[in-house]
Amino acid sequence: MLIDTHCHLDAMEFDADRDAVVQRARASGVGRILVPAVETAGFDRTAAVVQRYSCCRPAYGIHPLYVDRAQPGDLELLRHRLELGGVVAVGEIGLDYFVDGADRERQGVYFSGQLELAREFGLPVVLHIRRAVDDILKYLRRIRVRGGIAHAFNGSAQQAQQFIELGFCLGFGGTMSFEGSRRIRRLATELPEAALVLETDAPDMAPEWARGQRNEPRNVPRFASELARLRSCETPEVVRFTGANALRVIPGLA
Repeated sequence: MLIDTHCHLDAMEFDADRDAVVQRARASGVGRILVPAVETAGFDRTAAVVQRYSCCRPAYGIHPLYVDRAQPGDLELLRHRLELGGVVAVGEIGLDYFVDGADRERQGVYFSGQLELAREFGLPVVLHIRRAVDDILKYLRRIRVRGGIAHAFNGSAQQAQQFIELGFCLGFGGTMSFEGSRRIRRLATELPEAALVLETDAPDMAPEWARGQRNEPRNVPRFASELARLRSCETPEVVRFTGANALRVIPGLA
């Protein structure tokens, strides 16, 4: 099954034509779309989107770049959402050391709190790891969860192996379509097939053929073809193993 393991379908960029976006995705063969929330203020919006489209599944979390807007009771709001059921993962959560001025201590507080909730509810997590891979791994060793997906992976092969050992798959999407993305393309080529899943991060991270445009989940089949080309295998084989991997680490996608 073709699965987009990271698509912000609830983003306002899709408000004008969300139905058409989903129709194009389904027509292209995408069978499941994971929609991760980024802040508690958007939880109801995320829920409404996934309820409208049978191919979508929700994850709820507080993104590291939104913790400056988080309130003291937001972790309890997340707990309440998880208690309602129907949630397949906690996410998008993590750390982001790329943005200047980001409050790393505050990010850490919310990240650890959300990992604790994921462990309590037995849920996998969807990780944002930009420029923070080593610290993310430290948290994961201290607060063990049932694995999940490291979104937009761009670390080293050694770091990739550490995520794999902790029960994670690594997300690959539009970035691997650029000739200049040498590290990502090398990782996509050399990592074990059991470690790879496909994602868009739509509306962001558009591929080379749609540079400067809005990304969409309908691009997932072309990502599968690009991954097949890099790995010198057939596209149906990539569809098979990436879909199986996604279902293994986030069973609620089934």
